[in-house]
Order: sequence, then structure tokens, then C-alpha cells
Amino acid sequence: MNHKTHSRKGFTLVEILIVVIILGILAAIVIPQFTEASNDARESALASDLQTVRSQVELFKVQHKDSYPGEADGITFVEALTQKTKIDGTADASGAYGPYLQTFPTNPFNDLATVDVQAGADGLGGGNHGWYYNTTTGKFSPDDDAHSAL
Repeated sequence: MNHKTHSRKGFTLVEILIVVIILGILAAIVIPQFTEASNDARESALASDLQTVRSQVELFKVQHKDSYPGEADGITFVEALTQKTKIDGTADASGAYGPYLQTFPTNPFNDLATVDVQAGADGLGGGNHGWYYNTTTGKFSPDDDAHSAL
């Protein structure tokens, strides 16, 4: 008798389905952890940026006769922190103070680096900017709904 042996090549449909199900279960477990890690990284970056800018605002105030950045005529809050200034807070390339920041940070939750500068009662800028700054109180905070209390 001439029996041919059949060699099995490939996988059955059931075996493929089992592998796909296992991969699906693993993905369901792993993907949310990456999402949370990404969120944690953004929160950490936000906290670091807040600490840096707030400390530089206080340093500016100490060096400029208790004036907050952006109070001098003709200079914005961002310019006051990223350019050299004179003691009166005006921008001057030969000024004795600053720059306090090399570049102004971007809010990692809304990807905006603009600052809504307001004077008077503390409020929020409305979420249209990366940051909110109150020239009366010196409060600097993120201008997004989820992190405005920081």
C-alpha cells in the first residue's frame, strides 16, 4: 500500500481566532495604561511649567520694585519674561535684568502658549489661551477648564 502522509501546513480557523482573542484581551489591558501615562506626563509638565513661570514672576517682581511683569508701558507679559529689561520693567537689550525664560512654555493640555492678561478680580480667561495671568494679584495659571485651579 502506498500511503501518502499529509503534512499539516498553516493554522485552523479556531487557532487563529484564539490568538486574535488573546491579542485583543492584551490590548484592552495595555492601551489604557499608555493613555494614563501620557496624561500623567502632561500633568507633570504642566506642574513644572507653572512652578518655573511662577518663580520667575516673583523674581521679576523682586528685581523691579514690586512691579509684576507686563505692567510697564509697551511691553507684554511674555516679552517682560523673555527679554532683558531695565529696573522700570521696560524692554531694553542692554538692560540689567532678565531674560527670565528662554522661551515661553506651551500649555500641554491645549497646546497654546498665549497668555490672557487681565487686571482686577481673579477669573479665568475663558479657555482661549494657554495661560491666564492677573496683573493685580500676580496669579499665573493654566487657561483650560480641567486645570484652572492649579
